[in-house]
Amino acid sequence: MISYSEENMKRKGSYVLDETDDKAVKIFTDLGMPKNLAKTLLYISQVDECRSADVERGANLRQPEVSVAMQELRKRGWATKRDLKKKGKGRPVHIYKLTTPLSQIIKEIEEEKMREVNNIKESLNELKNLVEKYER
Repeated sequence: MISYSEENMKRKGSYVLDETDDKAVKIFTDLGMPKNLAKTLLYISQVDECRSADVERGANLRQPEVSVAMQELRKRGWATKRDLKKKGKGRPVHIYKLTTPLSQIIKEIEEEKMREVNNIKESLNELKNLVEKYER
């Protein structure tokens, strides 16, 4: 697992998404998750913590794509961000960490999709009842 502190901040993360990850990304996207979010989620789930640059390299994404994905992960409560001050001047480095296990995230997605299915069923039933009068 990759972990960051001021002493080892320069250490490069070596994790890169593989074929199994690509299959998982496809399934996430088939379920409606944006591809960049799926790739970021899978990358961050396999390291202890990481910088945006690590995700960019490991998931083959551009900085703005990672930034948007990380915002979404944080908004959903699945990841956190902490700042690591660098020595001297300059902006702190953002360090990200997944806070919700993938199994729990999948459960949340499953629940969300089941609500969507139930809403579709309700709409179809309502539509059937409404159009019955046209077929008399």
